[in-house]
Amino acid sequence: MTAPISVLLIEDNPGDAELIRDTLQSGRVLLDLTVIHDGTEALAYLLRQGPHQKARQPDLIMLDLNLPKVDGRAVLAAIKNEAHLRTIPVVVLTSSDAERDIVQSYALGANCFLSKPVELEAFQQVVRSIEGFWLTVVKLP
Repeated sequence: MTAPISVLLIEDNPGDAELIRDTLQSGRVLLDLTVIHDGTEALAYLLRQGPHQKARQPDLIMLDLNLPKVDGRAVLAAIKNEAHLRTIPVVVLTSSDAERDIVQSYALGANCFLSKPVELEAFQQVVRSIEGFWLTVVKLP
């Protein structure tokens, strides 16, 4: 049996996090999904600090930009500045579609940028596209 793919979802909106979880878990890929709700905890998890000392390094990170405490841009910059984290693909999944957020995310090292649609079916389709590409087609490090 194949080991599950470890996905770290950094998302502060509980409704969006639950919808993403449900959509991914109904898919074909065996996942180990961890959900974190703010940037400070995300960095502690990724850097294995405090209660996260035994955290598994994720195979893929799904990151919202608008997070409490430490925003997603700072989290992304920190990920790409750490040698042991920088090869982890980061999918920015956010409500923003502002050009400056798109440009800044790619400049900071995001592997892709997706805007969350407002409509339920469109939102689920975006999440399924992440699964279809990043968790099925792509060979993760």
